[in-house]
Amino acid sequence: MRRAALGVIRIILESQLRLPLKPVLQRASEAFDPSKFGLWDPSPVLLPFIADRLKVHLREQGVRHDLIAAVFALGEDDLLRLLGRVQALSQFLSTEAGVNLLTAYRRAGNIVAIEERRDGQRYDPEPDPYQLREPAETTLHMQLMGLDGNLKPLLEAGAFEGAMAKLGSLRRWVDEFFDKVTVNADDPALRENRLRLLSRIRAVMNQVADFSQIEG
Repeated sequence: MRRAALGVIRIILESQLRLPLKPVLQRASEAFDPSKFGLWDPSPVLLPFIADRLKVHLREQGVRHDLIAAVFALGEDDLLRLLGRVQALSQFLSTEAGVNLLTAYRRAGNIVAIEERRDGQRYDPEPDPYQLREPAETTLHMQLMGLDGNLKPLLEAGAFEGAMAKLGSLRRWVDEFFDKVTVNADDPALRENRLRLLSRIRAVMNQVADFSQIEG
């Protein structure tokens, strides 16, 4: 199975095939009797297996396994697109802007996670623009909205380096928010809205890669 998966990976990468694997695996499974194998859709089992083989294949070339995991977590099953994302992510994280933005992401994510556990609720809903009081939170909200709209066409076109560059522009506004805004405000409505804003940082950045998977 490992050799077969590595063979599939090498054929795709060396031939530069744009081949989403999920529909291919689903089509291949039609040749088997589900009463014997019990799998109508093998992709939830086989895609992670192939991802593990890809990690081994790329790690031999010096590519970090956590970056592959961060991209595969998004459900990317086109290996060429996945590799392009990984390469762009690796390049981005080698810059000061990338390192600092990852730190800001973790800070935002940790705050939200702690408060969600404490409050027993999620802060996933969009922030209410009418509850934004400080200029720094208003600006961050506007930047996130603009970035959200700009990322989607870049990702669809496979312009991953451009998407990373757009993310890099977010660093300044996140830093300013943390410098000038108190998240745990006394007003419960303000506090909730600011936690939603921090959660939005995580959601927007996770369109490019699941940054929570990145180590170091």
